[in-house]
Amino acid sequence: MTYLIEGRDGPWELVVGLEVHAQVISQSKLFSGASASYGGEPNTHVSLVDAGFPGMLPVINRECVAQAVRTGLGLKARVNLESRFDRKNYFYADLPTGYQISQFTHPIIGEGAIEIELADGSTRMIGITRLHLEQDAGKSMHDQDPARSFIDLNRAGVALMEIVSEPDIRTPEEAGAYLRKLRMILRYLGTCDGNMEEGSMRADVNVSVRKAGEPFRTRCEIKNVNSIRYVMQAIEVEAVRQVEIWEGGGSVDQETRLFDPARSETRSLRSKEDAHDYRYFPDPDLLPLVIEEAWVQDLAAHLPELPDAKCQRFQDEYGIPRYDAGVLVAEQATADFYETVARGRDPRLAANWVIGDFFAALNRTGRTIQDSPISADALGGMLDLITDGTINGKIAKDVFEEMLESGESAAEIVERKGLRQVTDTGAIDAAVQAVLDKNPDKLAEYRSGKDKLFGFFVGQVMKAMAGKGNPALVNEALKKVL
Repeated sequence: MTYLIEGRDGPWELVVGLEVHAQVISQSKLFSGASASYGGEPNTHVSLVDAGFPGMLPVINRECVAQAVRTGLGLKARVNLESRFDRKNYFYADLPTGYQISQFTHPIIGEGAIEIELADGSTRMIGITRLHLEQDAGKSMHDQDPARSFIDLNRAGVALMEIVSEPDIRTPEEAGAYLRKLRMILRYLGTCDGNMEEGSMRADVNVSVRKAGEPFRTRCEIKNVNSIRYVMQAIEVEAVRQVEIWEGGGSVDQETRLFDPARSETRSLRSKEDAHDYRYFPDPDLLPLVIEEAWVQDLAAHLPELPDAKCQRFQDEYGIPRYDAGVLVAEQATADFYETVARGRDPRLAANWVIGDFFAALNRTGRTIQDSPISADALGGMLDLITDGTINGKIAKDVFEEMLESGESAAEIVERKGLRQVTDTGAIDAAVQAVLDKNPDKLAEYRSGKDKLFGFFVGQVMKAMAGKGNPALVNEALKKVL
């Protein structure tokens, strides 16, 4: 599917590539032992290396390298057994050394791919160009004082994976699907928490437009977009801006821009640098990074089951539709919860309850699976009561709400409130007869051919039995009498 921007001169094709900066989950920073945890008082997670003191030498963090390799394996990408760190030179207040240690010509991870699924059920492969490791910069704070800016170096030196896609994305929807899938993979691997609000995952969005069949035109980079929704909006806004420039006889300048969601516009930040502007050269303090194939294979052997494989297994093993499987594997915690509920039970019934009432309750109460008052075992226990006929589906809805409020088990609630469904055929027959005696006009209409009134009688009998009648037995009793 191609996203076409309608201009005065006909349709324009959108071309997008994404550079995602993902903060590596590790206890310490990429080249120092300082804490890499989020937050903290300003400048409390800073070593002499992070502060750029003279004579301080970087020492690479083995776990950060392992996390990059795990991510590369999860992206089905080539792992380069030899890579190199370079100095990327630029001057900014929150970069004490005047350079960033990054990887340029020899990244740790090469080409890979991500398969995305779109709303219409179609799939596309988006190529990964590379993944390289680099250190983050600090943070400039301009809102602490009316006359001065302050610098917080807590983030300086934190390990980042920059994951660069090929310019394969053709619609805002594809960009959103790509980011969601990438974040899902990173979370499953445990290499990045994907928290865009805290800045641990953010995207630089490269946008250009062209006429069908043309080579690529000049692109602009929209810097540091920190939500999937904003990425999609920024792409649309920037594409329209570029089309207007081209059709007005102008040319698009290669530059870095910022997206302002409040005004729904992009604004120029600076002219876009090329690689030579950064004067890359090999970092003289770091030897080439050489890793062993056996170590890579060991990391591969201990990878968790990833979303695509889990989605297919859920369909094969539990017989649930692809859509349901996709919803359930979106988060590792959700998949684990579902498997606990489904184990030894009707997997379709389990999926319906987890995706339906359980998710709705979490959304309504603002809770997550981790702090839900209903555990997977507790929900499974309620399903057992449905399966063995202790309660019916209608009663189960009421029991579930009570579980949500009280934290009690379904069995305790059913016993305490006397909610066992009635399976006594004598009691059901009596209720059926009472309803028919009370509605002779409806009975006459039914027998004259209005078959749809059968549902009315079922509802009235269930109402008379306070919802405790066994639905199958109620239906059977009514059919016999009618």
